Amino acid sequence: MNSDDLLISLAQQGDAEKASQMARYHKADRRYLGVGNPILNDLARDLRQDLSLDARIALARDLWATDVHEIRILAAKLFTQARIRPDEDVWSLIQSWVPVCDAWAIGDHVCMAGQKRLVADHTRLDTVEGWTRSDHMWTRRAALVITLPWTKQNHPKPEELAHRDRILGWAASYVPDRNWFIQKAVAWWLRDLSKHDAPRVQAFLAEHGDAMKPFARKEAGKYLPRP
Repeated sequence: MNSDDLLISLAQQGDAEKASQMARYHKADRRYLGVGNPILNDLARDLRQDLSLDARIALARDLWATDVHEIRILAAKLFTQARIRPDEDVWSLIQSWVPVCDAWAIGDHVCMAGQKRLVADHTRLDTVEGWTRSDHMWTRRAALVITLPWTKQNHPKPEELAHRDRILGWAASYVPDRNWFIQKAVAWWLRDLSKHDAPRVQAFLAEHGDAMKPFARKEAGKYLPRP
């Protein structure tokens, strides 16, 4: 099945009213089909099982080029799996998508695919650190969303702790940025980390909390123990 066939099939399953609601919600100027994530999840699972890696990469490029909301999400979902070998071409494709993301939902799905590739090769954090200095807000935001796996270890190894502290440094550099999405990304990273490493989040908020937007400060501390 090629990208045109997939677009036709998904369009037939879409809901026009839901598509209009999605367009108003996401505010990005592209076509929306009104198709929910469960349908995309099932389709992506089947494609991952049926297609070779090279075929998936080629299909993902074509899907992304349609600039249709759900089709771009499907492209990212083709790579949301931990074990892909070799994965250099997948990582290159994900990197090419990040600078043209312009809305949170597509950006989040791209980052979810990218998270697997970062966990597979920690040296790729060097590339992601470059994103933190981008003029493109969605690229800066992606640096935190794609590194969320480093918030989740209960018993991190020393190397993982070093990565965690490195990313917290990126988050600290974002605090003066008043953009809502950037503040939300900082809060998201801290909130998730607080479930596994409350002391680091408490220390971050003690140093930077007053400079964060109030909603972000509140969100970051949502799961911290009350004094």
